[in-house]
Amino acid sequence: MFQAKGPSGTTSTNESKSNSGASTVQRSKSFSLKAQVKETCSACQKTVYPMERLVADKFVFHNACFCCKHCRTKLSLGSYAALHGEFYCKPHFQQLFKSKGNYDEGFGRKQHKQLWLQKEE
Repeated sequence: MFQAKGPSGTTSTNESKSNSGASTVQRSKSFSLKAQVKETCSACQKTVYPMERLVADKFVFHNACFCCKHCRTKLSLGSYAALHGEFYCKPHFQQLFKSKGNYDEGFGRKQHKQLWLQKEE
């Protein structure tokens, strides 16, 4: 854990090389041999490279694939609303909510009270 220090107070790499008998290759600390995990786009299921990566609500997208489910317009991180893992532009999110007055029917899901009635039976 601790290495011997030379007379100048710095770590001596020559001593460790001469003690081992073989020359050792020192790698930079930022270098790792771990395999890089390839991320896939949640919309198109293709590989997302770091330059085109966009993360919204823990989902990874290409910039071009991050679109409104209703009208397919391109979204940005400041112009979207999410519900149940689906992404909408803010105008359509409000429109779909106002059409039925709740977050279930307007977005094509069963109402919670219907789910409760099924549990009681």
